[in-house]
Amino acid sequence: MLVSFLATFICLPALLAEEPTASATTPDSRYGLFDWLDHRSEYGQGVLPEPFLVDDSDLEPGEARLDWLHTGAGPRRNDAVTAEVEKGFGLLTLELEVPYERDASPDETLQGIGTINLGARCPFYQFVSADGVVDSTFGAAAEAGIPTGSAVSQNAELVPKIFNDLKAGQFTLQSVLGYSTLFGPGDNGGLQTFEYGFVFGYTISRRALPLPGVQEFIPVLELVGETELNKDHPGRNRLLGNIGFRLNLKAIGPIQLRPGFGFVFPINEAAHDDVHWGVVTSLVFQF
Repeated sequence: MLVSFLATFICLPALLAEEPTASATTPDSRYGLFDWLDHRSEYGQGVLPEPFLVDDSDLEPGEARLDWLHTGAGPRRNDAVTAEVEKGFGLLTLELEVPYERDASPDETLQGIGTINLGARCPFYQFVSADGVVDSTFGAAAEAGIPTGSAVSQNAELVPKIFNDLKAGQFTLQSVLGYSTLFGPGDNGGLQTFEYGFVFGYTISRRALPLPGVQEFIPVLELVGETELNKDHPGRNRLLGNIGFRLNLKAIGPIQLRPGFGFVFPINEAAHDDVHWGVVTSLVFQF
């Protein structure tokens, strides 16, 4: 019920708007609530690379993915395997994310199904330049985390978010800002955190780089951070980076595979306390 309410409230402009068509060529390309959306936008047409660590913000008509994140900090090792499904309904994208986590240290090992995340997102304003080179989409999103009661999942979470997806020629920038609140027992109950993430990408077409079976090669740089707002460490900021690439392969029937690989590294001291290094692999099935 919570996610359904958030999806309806946050995505009201999209629910009142007709679905955009790529072939719209009328001089007046504006549509939707207050004419804030633009038929010429390429939002949702696969021009943005799927992020690794940062929350996805593009419209996804149909997508399934499986990610594995492995990090180390001294003798500690953490593994998170996440299965995710996303489905678009007009301009509204709904998502379901189920992780399995294992946190091993010399003293103990904690593992189990992590917090199950339900999310919704949609655009509310778009700007497209006259020549189509600059394409910017602003949107709202919400995520609700359902604890499983395992050793690695004790608290519920609610995260309202805003995002911007920018395309300028071959360059793309995805930005996501969120306000997280944890609910439930333990020291983390009531913790509030400002979350932010940026994904820089540059799309290299097959014409420029003819790799076998590859339609697009996209180098990616991610910055993902969180700043605690209350509890024991207000103002403590944790910032991680990830540098990698995403491959958009040739479609096999209705399915396109989009594998990716990245190297994760800490950027500040707070992040270094938890992560010294890491690798992330991701396999996306676009359908």
